[in-house]
Amino acid sequence: MTQVHTIVVHDRQKGIDHIVRVPEDRYILQSAEGQGVELPFACRNGACTTCAVRIKSGQVHQPEAMGLSQSLRDKGYALLCVCCPRSDLEVETQDEDEVYEQQFGRYFGKGKVQFGLPLDED
Repeated sequence: MTQVHTIVVHDRQKGIDHIVRVPEDRYILQSAEGQGVELPFACRNGACTTCAVRIKSGQVHQPEAMGLSQSLRDKGYALLCVCCPRSDLEVETQDEDEVYEQQFGRYFGKGKVQFGLPLDED
């Protein structure tokens, strides 16, 4: 028999808390939606950071979370679309831009884009 865990999601963007029950063999996002809870998501396959949460307590299993580096996983981040609970959990939704910057920002230039620079003409 599959164990079922209680998940508390602190939705920072909406200012509300959700409590859902999720079996160990089910993704948290999919189970929450089945219980009428709307949470942020985009790709549903672990490749972006829209559904990223910070784990406050508990453990998850997320081998398919390719949108999170091991470093971010070690800091307690998880992707709700591809993670399954391994215990009761308390998580907090994150600002997608902040997580994206931590994940991918080092690969992109810093600073503002400058417009109006002259083009080289032949």
